[in-house]
Amino acid sequence: MRRRSLIVSSLAATAASSLAPLAWGQDDHGDDHHDDDHHGHRSPGSYTGDEVIHEGSRFLGVTAEALGGAVEHIFKDYGDRPTGYIAGTETSGAWALGFRYGKGQLYMKDEKEPVQCYWRGPSIGFDVGGNAGRVFTLCYKLDDPDQLFQRFPGVEGSAYFVGGLGVTYQRADDITLAPIRAGVGLRLGANVGYIAYSRKHHISPF
Repeated sequence: MRRRSLIVSSLAATAASSLAPLAWGQDDHGDDHHDDDHHGHRSPGSYTGDEVIHEGSRFLGVTAEALGGAVEHIFKDYGDRPTGYIAGTETSGAWALGFRYGKGQLYMKDEKEPVQCYWRGPSIGFDVGGNAGRVFTLCYKLDDPDQLFQRFPGVEGSAYFVGGLGVTYQRADDITLAPIRAGVGLRLGANVGYIAYSRKHHISPF
């Protein structure tokens, strides 16, 4: 009887030790899900800071360190992770009255295929110059691709440089877009206006 009790106790201890990592949010490889990266707990359908920096630096052709400064700044402003990102190219120019045209693809964790998108928009302000380059846009609280296709007014006073990259904010309802631009002749003065996203290309910037 005593021998049977010892065997049962040994089996119970073994089972408890094997389940202990799972009780602390670890998988069977001992990976802690609460510390999957330095930005905190992973939310379903969102991108981590490491994922954004990896994809963005590769697309923009900049170092991870250069993009990391801009990404950290944006993450700090919103305290959350983006639910999608747009990788594309654009051209723009201005002499007080400015314009932008661009095209790219929207990537979302819950979508199997990227969604083609176009954007254009006017701007008015103390802004002279032009640029042509790549744009990597972080999308916050964008739960469905259809929510992208509307006008996003620029957030006044949000334009700044981080690590040689230009960053601005656009907002509509609860959705915020944070374009990160790299290219020739970065224009950041034109932050009063809007950008309209669509599924098809439009000639008029309005």
